[in-house]
Amino acid sequence: MTDAVGSIDMPDAEDAAPESKKKGRKGGKRGKKGPLGRIALFYRQIIAELRKVVWPTRSQLTSYTTVVIVFVVVMIGLVTVIDFGFQEAVKYVFG
Repeated sequence: MTDAVGSIDMPDAEDAAPESKKKGRKGGKRGKKGPLGRIALFYRQIIAELRKVVWPTRSQLTSYTTVVIVFVVVMIGLVTVIDFGFQEAVKYVFG
């Protein structure tokens, strides 16, 4: 029984290649460059990744910022109320 890749009984030609003929990787791009070349490669990779980013529109950024500010204000209020409650409880217990 065979399919497009091969069969269960007979491995593909690529898989049947002896391990001794395969060459190992010896550093790739980094192995051939000095420290400055590696730094330049690092920054090129950073720029390439930043180009892949989907940046928000101005209206999305405004709405996200508004949500964060409202959330922070609500959390500040909650912590303030809890802190005041603990303060009053400590005054009641200790004096």
